[in-house]
Amino acid sequence: MPSSVTGVLAAAALAVSPLVAQAGVPAEGQSRPSVLLARVSFKSRVDLDRLAETLDLSAAVDHEKKTVEAVLSPEEYDALVKEGRRVEILEEQTRLLNEPREGRVSLAGGIPGYSCYRTVDETYAAMAQLPITYPNLASWNDIGDTWDKLTAGGKPGDDLRVLVLTNKARTGSKARFFLMGGIHAREYTTAELATRFAEQLVSRYGTDPDVTWLLDYSELHVVVQSNPDGRRVAETGLSKRKNTNTTEGSCSTTTYGVDLNRNSSFDWGGAGASTSVCNETYRGRSAASEPETKSLENYILSLFPDQRGPASTDPAPADATGLMLSLHSYGGYVLYPWSATTAAAPNATQLRTLGRKFNYFNGYQACQVSSCLYSASGSTDAFAYGRLGIASFTFEMGGAFFESCTTFENTIVPKNMPALYYAFKAARRPYQVAAGPDSINLALSASTVTQGTSVTLTARADDTRYGTNGGTEGSQAIAAARYSIDAPSWVSGTPTFALSAVDGSFNSTAESVQATVFTSGLAAGRHTLFVESQDASGNWGVPTAIFLNVR
Repeated sequence: MPSSVTGVLAAAALAVSPLVAQAGVPAEGQSRPSVLLARVSFKSRVDLDRLAETLDLSAAVDHEKKTVEAVLSPEEYDALVKEGRRVEILEEQTRLLNEPREGRVSLAGGIPGYSCYRTVDETYAAMAQLPITYPNLASWNDIGDTWDKLTAGGKPGDDLRVLVLTNKARTGSKARFFLMGGIHAREYTTAELATRFAEQLVSRYGTDPDVTWLLDYSELHVVVQSNPDGRRVAETGLSKRKNTNTTEGSCSTTTYGVDLNRNSSFDWGGAGASTSVCNETYRGRSAASEPETKSLENYILSLFPDQRGPASTDPAPADATGLMLSLHSYGGYVLYPWSATTAAAPNATQLRTLGRKFNYFNGYQACQVSSCLYSASGSTDAFAYGRLGIASFTFEMGGAFFESCTTFENTIVPKNMPALYYAFKAARRPYQVAAGPDSINLALSASTVTQGTSVTLTARADDTRYGTNGGTEGSQAIAAARYSIDAPSWVSGTPTFALSAVDGSFNSTAESVQATVFTSGLAAGRHTLFVESQDASGNWGVPTAIFLNVR
């Protein structure tokens, strides 16, 4: 066996299509899997970027060990070994990528073998039900057609749809959070997490004070399946990444199509995208050539104002509004622009701060795409930030494309759901509020009181809630805390009231705070108290709310 091959599967390691040694040459009577998941060595950043243009790389990059995980065909595996690279096969993930599912049916619903992930049809049915169950909160809108739907003579294809959640009865300007999943078809976790987030929001409206104010004063726009045609292929167990465009060249079922996350129009055609039609990062014949890309871009353009100048060095203003998040797997990263150049984005400091706020919850490494991974031009988040100045991020979740349901339920969901809630809270002023303290542990001395009875409000103002994976964010002493009643502080005409430090002085990065709330002027019924905290640099953090009932 060549010394460059550090982990070749023995025939017994795979029950299906076993791989054997000798630089990928099968032993007599044996065949190799159609796809392999492997760690591939690289020599330098330039070498890694070259691999990104020729191979199907994941976001699992180890710059210290100089390895990157990649999905390989047997021919690509052989070529890499011939180059003298170290190629370590990941046995269990290779087995899962080649596990046959033909004829299998999930009796409880979901993708066969992965019942926690709903199919395209099941996801769309669940989303379509929300406006029926919650007509005052949800809308399910058609924003375009997929490649299959627009192409006669083939599969029926799908509509590209967006779910919009907000309290329709409350009008006026609202912050907007755009969330998308499933742009890469085989990444099972992404659509399901986005779907569950939407379902959780509407089910908790009216009982959870934070959910209630978020849907009263903000809008969630979520595309749960950004590549439904490709996802239908991936649901059969094939490692399908791209859309289903078959006109670009003669490729296999898994490799035909265009990588929608290399097809966006902002920096299309740059580094990290392939010009070879069968390559997994094929960028398409022109910028935004694919109907899915056009629909997503047009929708994003319809949601947010242009808040950034035309030059690549023009920053968005500190008070820019709107947040965009694309869910991916896998690798364990919170990524922000730029992705096609290692130059820092004009709002790099604010993006990094917000990224560290996200990784406080999920623990992923927060970093610029092109710095901690490899170059990747034509991505959706680069489009949103580059064209409009929106705070734009990608979460690379988990450790597999076909992530086990055990890992999804026990790790992916609990780690990332709180990060999604924070993103929704931050969407109004993402570049400002991430630098401010969180207001947590809200409590009342009594949740229900008779009108005229005073109640004590307590909370914790904390400026230390930043993740450290990818760098350390400086914390400031708490300078102030305030609360408002029945409307957040930014609503015109809303009075605010101070909370004081329990220990008598604001001089620590985390402080217990309290205030006496007088209810004599409050009408009978339920009221919402909004609490915000400020650090010594003048930054106010996101609000947290609690209900108070007056009788």
